[in-house]
Amino acid sequence: MQRQANSSQTIAKRDPALVMRLSRLGSFHQSRLSFMRILTRRMTRENWTFSRPVFEFDDKGVGHAVYCAHTPDRTYSLIAFGHDLPAEQRSDRVIAQAWDSTFTLFDGVPDAADIARLRQNIPLQEAGRVSENELSVSRANRSVRLWDHVVSALVAGQQPNLSEIAKVGYLMRTTAVYGSGKLGAADHEMIADRPECAAPFQIEMLSVFLTRTYVRDLVQHVAHLKGDTATAALDPAIARSLGIGNSTGLGMAPFLINHPMLFNNWIAAREQAIATVRNLPAATDAEIQVFSRLLERSLISADIWHSAHEGQIEKLKQLRSDLSKLADHAAQTDLQATHPWDRLYQWAEATLGEDAQECLASLLLEPYGALVDALSDQMSDRNTQAFRVDGTMRVDELRGILERAYGWALDIDWSEQQQCARAWYVSAEKLEPRLGERFEEPIAAYEQPLAPGRDAAALHDALKDEAKEASLAAFLLTHPQHRHTVRRAQIVARAPYAEIRDNTIGSGLMPIDMLRCKLSFFGATHFDPRSDRWVRICMFGNAPYPEELATSDEFWPYPSEAFP
Repeated sequence: MQRQANSSQTIAKRDPALVMRLSRLGSFHQSRLSFMRILTRRMTRENWTFSRPVFEFDDKGVGHAVYCAHTPDRTYSLIAFGHDLPAEQRSDRVIAQAWDSTFTLFDGVPDAADIARLRQNIPLQEAGRVSENELSVSRANRSVRLWDHVVSALVAGQQPNLSEIAKVGYLMRTTAVYGSGKLGAADHEMIADRPECAAPFQIEMLSVFLTRTYVRDLVQHVAHLKGDTATAALDPAIARSLGIGNSTGLGMAPFLINHPMLFNNWIAAREQAIATVRNLPAATDAEIQVFSRLLERSLISADIWHSAHEGQIEKLKQLRSDLSKLADHAAQTDLQATHPWDRLYQWAEATLGEDAQECLASLLLEPYGALVDALSDQMSDRNTQAFRVDGTMRVDELRGILERAYGWALDIDWSEQQQCARAWYVSAEKLEPRLGERFEEPIAAYEQPLAPGRDAAALHDALKDEAKEASLAAFLLTHPQHRHTVRRAQIVARAPYAEIRDNTIGSGLMPIDMLRCKLSFFGATHFDPRSDRWVRICMFGNAPYPEELATSDEFWPYPSEAFP
């Protein structure tokens, strides 16, 4: 039976002033509304089928393959090229020029001419060119030590060591998955009306999903070619535990600032889902059992989540402690009493750290797919027209917006060097965002407009001598440098979760918070920062493979006690 939310909702979405602080955004976890899970649910619901018409590789993994995903209406094909990469050329940096494997997601089924054309371009990545028939371009490198261990074990007729598997969690990691017009690939607007592309980043998630299958097949194939009839088949449970790694750096961070309406839609959908569940007047035994089971599995996930980064080690220590407290409290609480989830959330908000609070927020959604999954259709920004500044707005109205949405920024003394110590700019070498020290490097002249708080404070100051009934059109005629901030403020007035409510150029900025926030919406788990500016993650770990979708556990991001 489909549950209905309380029709007289009394608990509103959480205040943007609480949610949109970087420390909280940097504590988000995957949820039912993460893009990987949206994709796997759709594939299962629509009974997608899969095929592998081409798979030709030697014992070094050199060759190519085609993996096809057949939806009810069309086919997408991952074309994978394997390369013999010398060790000295292997690098996770975006400026690398060679990789172990390179990929493109093709719109349709490629013929021999398509593959010949792409063979000349896809291995080159940025140096190559693709057409509107290609929807994404990506590349990946092996985790060499684990790859060699798995191959050696299988050749010896054995399974790989589980502790070695758990230490890494993936056999290959991507260093970029480009879509939406990058390198000449199809612009997102060309496919946005397709049902399977309604939620954000579905093409990129499909590319990674198929890449994971390719990696599993390739390591088995290489082992068979290197071994003999005694070569073991990789245990399906071990294979399922393996995801696709990813190295993500500063290039991703400004996305959240540059796409305010899209970012608002992601956060608003998640907050609406949380509010919907908190408003439920009661929970059934089955719903409580789902929550309790997944809380136990979250404890397992936290226990096997490791990092060498000092800051992450401390976060993990608190997360494990807080989740244990949550489990003890939940076991002693009557979850069949009135409004159980709101009471549990309020207890966590008063007792636990932000990481555990946000883990609980994700857990609360799990028993209620029928209530919250449809919110995924609201997470894209389908307005293809640029947001136009409303020049008829009065100065006093804009001043009010600034004081409500940017009050935190108006309290900062922006003349202090520590408050504007950093500057975002674009690398001329790779056209990627970078973050530099404003007072130590000659970069101020190249600064990108990625400090909304500082700019809002400057706009507020510029308005102080303007007549309150004056129009913004008149103001902007003489102060055009503030136009971009006026635009952002008007967006925030209608999209309250559009803006990060923290200093994005201060000396205390932790860009890793911006990266984790975005990656959590992808569905990433086990964030492993290597500095405050780049992080390794795992994607689709424990997810079903194509042949397992029909019988898969929809709660696959939560590892079970069985493995590892």
